[in-house]
Amino acid sequence: MQSTTGVKLLAAAAALAAGLAAMPGYAADTETVKLGFAAPLTGPQSHYGEDMKNGLLLALEEANKQNIQLDGKTAKFELVSRDDQADPRTAVQVAQQIVDEDVQGVLGHFNSGTTIPASRVYNDAGLPQIAMATSPEYTQQGYDTTFRMMTSDTQQGAADGEFIVKDLGAKKVALIDDRTAYGQGLADQVAAAVKANGGEVVAREYTNDKANDFTAILTNIKEKQPDVIFFGGLDAQSGPMRRQMVRLGIKAPLMSGEMTRSETFIKLAGDAANGTYASLAGVPLKQMAAGEKFAADYKARFNKDPGVYAPYAYDGAWNMITAMKEAGSSDPEKYLPKLASLQRAGATSKNIAYDENGDLKEIAVTIYEVKDGKWEMVKTMVSKASQ
Repeated sequence: MQSTTGVKLLAAAAALAAGLAAMPGYAADTETVKLGFAAPLTGPQSHYGEDMKNGLLLALEEANKQNIQLDGKTAKFELVSRDDQADPRTAVQVAQQIVDEDVQGVLGHFNSGTTIPASRVYNDAGLPQIAMATSPEYTQQGYDTTFRMMTSDTQQGAADGEFIVKDLGAKKVALIDDRTAYGQGLADQVAAAVKANGGEVVAREYTNDKANDFTAILTNIKEKQPDVIFFGGLDAQSGPMRRQMVRLGIKAPLMSGEMTRSETFIKLAGDAANGTYASLAGVPLKQMAAGEKFAADYKARFNKDPGVYAPYAYDGAWNMITAMKEAGSSDPEKYLPKLASLQRAGATSKNIAYDENGDLKEIAVTIYEVKDGKWEMVKTMVSKASQ
């Protein structure tokens, strides 16, 4: 027979175990939900990748505090991160590594040139993917697993071309792109929109995403006397390019896409940054549905202000988590239909929803200009993607 003391100890231990088991998030009742992430985390584009990653982490940390029930257990969301170095070949290798980690979904990649080849790996594995990539090709592959965090280049390019001709009054436009899927794709769409609005493309030059000397192509462009020069590429190139434009006496303003709309561009361009235009999907952070709250939460967590991509990454993560919540499961087959039919209010918009291709239905593009060393909003444009 057990002693009275022994019985009491056993009873106390049983009560403690029962109490722990009833607690939300107790290990025995917890399901780890792995979400893959890949972006440039080293090299000249690492500031983009870090910004995106921070937005994702903020969302996952918030979700973990909510004790979300999936498959009968409390979900603990975990980010499986990989550095794709903004390199397409590395991205495919990284994508397979992520799949091998038994993730339930993918939030990435960042660049179009890495996202597109990686998306084939994820699609073959049946994994839903929400990427930052903006190239039209990403969601035009016929996969039901591809979704966006931002407006596509088709949508942004249409707004940029219209602004160049109608608002800046440009009749002659020169184009430069870095031959990446992002840069070339955006420049192609701008070229089409310029022509559609009655402008003329008088020069088309090419560089690469490692270059820093653009004297030769800018000299060729100067002879064409364009009213505006549009660049499809990164701030690491647009910053030096703008300085060289000023040095060569080119009076035409520079316009670019969201990768130029950064503090890095202003640092690299210096005093020459003033008068540069850049477009960005959506509306300014302060005008976003919950932008100010997001900015405050981000700064409290990371001790710095969010960059361009953080709020879109944050919403992308919550889109996937919300689909899982609606399905009651982290099983990709079960929550994928919920993601496709998603309708929710997020930080960036009150009306987040996808069309049949996985593109965002709501299209808004804001144009910014550098004035006195700071990006200031010029106007927000609403446009439709060309079919």
